[in-house]
Amino acid sequence: MKQTRHKMSVRLAVYALLMLGLALSAVFWGQETVITVSGTARDLPIYCVGRDHNVVSLSFDAAWGNEDTQQLIDILGKYNVRATFFVVGEWVDKYPESVKALADAGHEIMNHSDTHPHMPALTKEQMIAEVESCDDKIEAITGVRPTLFRPPYGDYNNAVVGAMRDSGHFTIQWDVDSLDWKNPGSDAIVSRVLERVNPGSIVLFHNAAPDTPAALPQIIEGLLAKNYSFVPVSELIFTENYTIDHTGKQISNG
Repeated sequence: MKQTRHKMSVRLAVYALLMLGLALSAVFWGQETVITVSGTARDLPIYCVGRDHNVVSLSFDAAWGNEDTQQLIDILGKYNVRATFFVVGEWVDKYPESVKALADAGHEIMNHSDTHPHMPALTKEQMIAEVESCDDKIEAITGVRPTLFRPPYGDYNNAVVGAMRDSGHFTIQWDVDSLDWKNPGSDAIVSRVLERVNPGSIVLFHNAAPDTPAALPQIIEGLLAKNYSFVPVSELIFTENYTIDHTGKQISNG
């Protein structure tokens, strides 16, 4: 029995090393868009983008309140920064004037679902209905149909990413979480973001987070001091001929 267990342990160890080697090889050579581990292909969203110059995207999720939308528009406008707002369809229903104000200010309005569900719990048909309903509402106000989708709660699986691709959307996550939804204070938000941003980062903020308006000018000024420029997410990502590595970093194959 002990000998059998020993052989099994050795086989498992060898298998684990083999899978690790395959994953590292895929990352090194950059040939595959998904990584296979233990027989399961991972279809990943875009968490960040491999860029060789200092560029970053600021993104805001809008699902609930609307207390500070105009304040955010004013702050971003002061620094001539264009950001990406991922909005829920029900938020669009409640605050169409804010959606128009964001678009008029030059920010891009992208899809965060219609009702903010846990997407992996839905069928493919339900997933597509969620994004198409939200797309319709955004397009009716802005004249532009979204091409990016951020899953509510950051909750996704292969089926979600695949359904979004089939519906014409890139699934977007983030690699820098401001944690502004925890209300940690503006100083904590500033320190956290400035310490974590790298070229090609996507930063997550939330609309109606009380500490964000105070933190945002310091973050922008801090990044400008590091010679960063700002672009919306749609201008940060590659739309063709790319690889997504095991960390969710999108890399150009060009």
